[in-house]
Amino acid sequence: MAAADLTPSELAVLALTAEKPIHGWALSVKLAKGGEIGSIWSLGRPLVYHSLERLEQENLIKPVGLERGERGPHRVVYGATPKGRAALRAWLARPVEHVRDIRSVFLLKVVLSQRAGIDIEPLLVAQRAVLVPFVAWLEAQLDDVDPVGSQGEATMLYFRLETAKTMVRFIDGMLDDPQKRTPRNSAARRSRR
Repeated sequence: MAAADLTPSELAVLALTAEKPIHGWALSVKLAKGGEIGSIWSLGRPLVYHSLERLEQENLIKPVGLERGERGPHRVVYGATPKGRAALRAWLARPVEHVRDIRSVFLLKVVLSQRAGIDIEPLLVAQRAVLVPFVAWLEAQLDDVDPVGSQGEATMLYFRLETAKTMVRFIDGMLDDPQKRTPRNSAARRSRR
């Protein structure tokens, strides 16, 4: 299975199992609104368990142990397989194609890459290469729109243009300052030891 066949939710779960073996409940906490990753990409507990099931069926993760539950049954601990790690690396390296996905999916990729100790510069450069021509195309489209006859279209184009320009500025800022690209989280530091 290629990473392209997985949803961003499934890939977020895969990334966290690649970070360190983990059970579904702990994943749910990290992916809950306001959680470590949930502030970028949140998932309810049922979707976390559905993602685990699908990833295991595709041999991208596997059970690696059991953890005794405090009040309930034992919890299955999952870890990423070599196939899962390869699919994850491929997805993390690919730029986001649609501007509508930039705020969520691109930011998710950047943060998950940082947590994994992966150099994000290649992703930033690739994402910029996708966005710059798109900005030029949007500017040309906006120049061609009749501002009186199609206000909705002009507003939509202007919004998309400003979103894309903001992302280019964000990427340029990240590229200009290596400190911003450096993983600051303990999981990334642990993975380099």
